[in-house]
Amino acid sequence: MPLSDDQLETLRFPTGRFAARSVFTAEERAACIEELDRLPAQIRAAVSGLGDEDLDTPYRPGGWTIRQVVHHLPDSHMNAYIRCKLAVTSEAPVITGYDEAAWAELADGAGGDIEPSLALLEGLHSRWAAFLRSLDDRSLDRTYLHPEMGPVSVATAIQLYAWHGRHHLGHIMNALAAMPRPVVR
Repeated sequence: MPLSDDQLETLRFPTGRFAARSVFTAEERAACIEELDRLPAQIRAAVSGLGDEDLDTPYRPGGWTIRQVVHHLPDSHMNAYIRCKLAVTSEAPVITGYDEAAWAELADGAGGDIEPSLALLEGLHSRWAAFLRSLDDRSLDRTYLHPEMGPVSVATAIQLYAWHGRHHLGHIMNALAAMPRPVVR
């Protein structure tokens, strides 16, 4: 039986769609940065003990596999880290977009060992969180110009990528919950 539009929406956006807060307090910012800092350990724990068959399970019909999601996270978050640094060190830089779906289909995104991506995510998030914690309010207001989204402040990027991590962790957890057999850990 095919899934309804509502069911597909829930599978596509397990934590809901992103919505930036218009007021972003210091406490909310600290919580989002802490969330970014914790994400690599959460992803590692979620995929611990999975075999190739498990990793090649899509999180929804027509969706990426768990393996692709794991490889996607450092791809996406490296771009975000660099965009934030560019915004802080340049005057409203125009950033380059990328086709994340095409990246997910490349050999290093669709296949291969996930350990390098997990290690990359750990190192990246450690640096990114330290960088974000060091910023003052003026730096958080600085922007980069995204070709599709328009101006994006560093404060908005923090919210976006905290959500992005939750979003993809939700994909992995949903895929694990839907597996017909228990995952041996």
